[in-house]
Amino acid sequence: MGFYVEAAVKQKKQKKQVAAKKELYSIGSTHFINDLMTTGIVPALLPLYKEAFHLSYTQAGVIMLVSTLASSIMQPLFGMFTDKYPKSWYLPFSVLLTGFGLALSGFVNSYALLLLMIALSGLGSGIFHPEASRGAHLAAGNAKGAAQAIFQVGGNFGQAVGPLMIPLFLLATGIKGLGWFALLGFVGSLLILNIMPWYRESLEKDRQKKKSQFAGKRHIVGLVGLTLVVMLRSWTQIGVAAFLPFYYIQQNISLAVADVYTFLFLGAGAVGTYIGGRYSDYFSHKWILFGSMFLTIPFAWLLPHVSGIWVIIILVLFGFFVLSSFVVTVVYGQMMLPNNIGLASGLMIGFAVGAGGVGATFMGWISDHYGVEFIFDLFVIIPVVAAMITLFLPSEKTLLERNGAA
Repeated sequence: MGFYVEAAVKQKKQKKQVAAKKELYSIGSTHFINDLMTTGIVPALLPLYKEAFHLSYTQAGVIMLVSTLASSIMQPLFGMFTDKYPKSWYLPFSVLLTGFGLALSGFVNSYALLLLMIALSGLGSGIFHPEASRGAHLAAGNAKGAAQAIFQVGGNFGQAVGPLMIPLFLLATGIKGLGWFALLGFVGSLLILNIMPWYRESLEKDRQKKKSQFAGKRHIVGLVGLTLVVMLRSWTQIGVAAFLPFYYIQQNISLAVADVYTFLFLGAGAVGTYIGGRYSDYFSHKWILFGSMFLTIPFAWLLPHVSGIWVIIILVLFGFFVLSSFVVTVVYGQMMLPNNIGLASGLMIGFAVGAGGVGATFMGWISDHYGVEFIFDLFVIIPVVAAMITLFLPSEKTLLERNGAA
């Protein structure tokens, strides 16, 4: 069956090992801090920003757009640059910048300055991801999926915990409480500094290895298709995370409860990220991705039609399946660009995922004109299209054969 990959592709019966677990967990923990301060908390902050600056839904959506342009859409450019000039100091500097920008957003007095601080924070995150993903790749040994699972679950769990900062902390302090996130950025910077000697040594070994290594072939058509699938997945995931609080507030549910619902959705996604990543070393990337998109459809349709305990059940299952392919797409993209790990990571983690911010802006415009309820109908259609595109992606066997590995 297509779901099971041939022995030549997956090295049948060989137990995969992650080469540098200590370093990998350090990178993953810093990823948690970084993403909590960007894709985690920024969508959840939109109602507070909207109230403090008297914004429309469209203006609130622009905040997401600016954040994702800086933190995600720009990642391929950062990835291309770091592929040519990888530097270990990018990691501690970037997470420090992320926290600094977020902290200042709580003290500005105009919408324009707010967007500037959000952009500054996003820029730090945009620098962090390609280089951190390279670090995870270097620490992976021959277990690329397992390593990316550990790395990515840190980021996705950070996204899940971010909304909890609102009811647990910021509802009491107001947006000026964001100043404390400068300290969190400093902690992340110290954490990553702990592995700098290993990372510098690994970068040098990787440079020497590439000099004598067979140049892998790119699969551009497959990469375009994969990027489209990840964009559509991101529209669904980030759209739900950004507008779920607005949706339930209109149903007279408090912001605190709505943010807990968002946490459950994203927390289940983090679990799905880890499980999907761990099993991606043994099963076909293509069919895990298809299954993820296909199984998302019924829960996207059910969400607006349930209440009570069923809301929690549907949100958990929705979140689990929509992000269960997150690691798969990163490793899949790296296989399609074998000699440009930073660029591939920037495309999969940054550009394609960041397209969700563009989608959030468009969804804000739709909400202003047709109501928040209308956009939840779109979350049914989007994964249908993504699943159909997945069927046309190249198999891993095809990719490995192109690179002389089969």
